[in-house]
Amino acid sequence: MNTDKNAQLSASNAGQRASAGRILIVTAVQAEKDAVLRGLQGHAGVDVLAGGVGPIATAASTAAALAGTEYSLVISAGIGGGFVGQAEVGSVVLATDIVSGDLGVQTSDAFLSFEELGFGTTKFRVNPALVSKLAAALQTIGLIVLTGPILTVSTATGTADHAARLALRIPGAAVEAMEGYGVATAASNRGIPVLEIRTISNQVGPRDRDAWRIGDALKALEAASSVLAEVLL
Repeated sequence: MNTDKNAQLSASNAGQRASAGRILIVTAVQAEKDAVLRGLQGHAGVDVLAGGVGPIATAASTAAALAGTEYSLVISAGIGGGFVGQAEVGSVVLATDIVSGDLGVQTSDAFLSFEELGFGTTKFRVNPALVSKLAAALQTIGLIVLTGPILTVSTATGTADHAARLALRIPGAAVEAMEGYGVATAASNRGIPVLEIRTISNQVGPRDRDAWRIGDALKALEAASSVLAEVLL
């Protein structure tokens, strides 16, 4: 009986050791997941999850995944909109900070963030060493790589005026997307480091779907994903 118990414990410990050091990559939609998988080329040390659109869906999906497997790093990855003058279409942006762009309250005078209201944080700082290491690897394969704050919003920007207000409120804002803050919240709750990678399909501002280059952004995401396992595992 004791032998059986010891065998079960050994198997359990082996499973934990096997999952330690794994990376979880969370995208919003299947097209992004497929691009990441093409880049990874079946690497056994990385799991990829299409967690849904928006911070709530991805927070829930990421939390569920983290409850079932031990990971050493979580990455929010996908395409996004680049702020004019900060991130041009076709470039790759690595987050220095993962920031909620609209979590707070809008008063008649100004927007007040969660910090200002005393309710918590709207920003997760990304490990600079990880960002630098990955940026160097991406540049080596010929990608245009930038770093800066990546904003998570629940309502995508569709006007130049709103884009300007976001850029003013969050200096250096490089990208607008909809999932990173949710992924980062779930990872932070378990003490796991997080990265966010966005490839730029359009500029933040007036909504012009005809100008979006989603195919090019997905190709850039595939290329960026090709070095993730080698660099980060």
